[in-house]
Amino acid sequence: MPGTPPDTQRRPVTGPSAREEVRGARAVPADRSVRTAGVAVPEGAVEVRRSSRRRRTVTAYQESGRTVVLIPAAFSPAEEQRWVAQMVAKLQTREERRRRSLGGDDELMARARALSAAHLDGVPQPAGVRWVDNQNRRWGSCTPADRTIRLSSRLRAMPEYVVDYVLVHELVHLVEPSHDARFWSLVARYPRAERARGFLEGVELGAATSGAPAGTHAEDLVD
Repeated sequence: MPGTPPDTQRRPVTGPSAREEVRGARAVPADRSVRTAGVAVPEGAVEVRRSSRRRRTVTAYQESGRTVVLIPAAFSPAEEQRWVAQMVAKLQTREERRRRSLGGDDELMARARALSAAHLDGVPQPAGVRWVDNQNRRWGSCTPADRTIRLSSRLRAMPEYVVDYVLVHELVHLVEPSHDARFWSLVARYPRAERARGFLEGVELGAATSGAPAGTHAEDLVD
C-alpha cells in the first residue's frame, strides 16, 4: 500500500453487517461437534454466525483461537453442519500447508537473509527474526537498536510473496528507520512489492467491510 507500510495498519472497522452476524452467533454444542479428517474439533472451538444478508456465500476465519463460520440465515441444520465441517477442514488444510511452507523462526531467519542478499546487497543483517501471535494491528515490526524483526502469524495464511514483501519492508527499516523517499526506493527493489501492497490493502478492506479480521480466511459459494 503506497505510503501505508505493513507496520502501520489500522484495526478494521466493524460495519453493520458484522453486527448483524454477531447477534446470531453461537458456539457449536458438544453433541454436534465438528469432525474433520476423523478428528473432532473441541467444544467451543467453532462459532457459527447466521446472517439474513447472506444468500450464497459461506465464510470462515480464525479469531481469538477459535474458528468463526458465517452462513446464510436460511440454512437448515443439516446444511449448517455440512458447511461448517467443510470450512473447518479447509482452514486446517490451508494452515498446515502454510506452516510446512514457511516453517518456524529458523526458516524465517534464513528467508530474511536470502532476501537481503538478493534485493538489498546484503546490507541489512537481522540478529533475529520470529513469528509472533500478538500483533493484530501490524503485519510486521522491527527494532533497529537490536536488529530484531517480528512478523505477525496472520501472514502464515497469505501468499509467500506477501510474506517476503513484509520481510523486505522490515529489513529496510534496519538501515532506514523513517518512511522517506530512500526507504521506499529500497523497498521497491523487491519486484513484487506493489502487488504485495495491493494484496494487503485488499485484505484490510475485505476485513473492514465483512467484519472478519485480517488473517486466516476461507470462503465458498453455496452449491
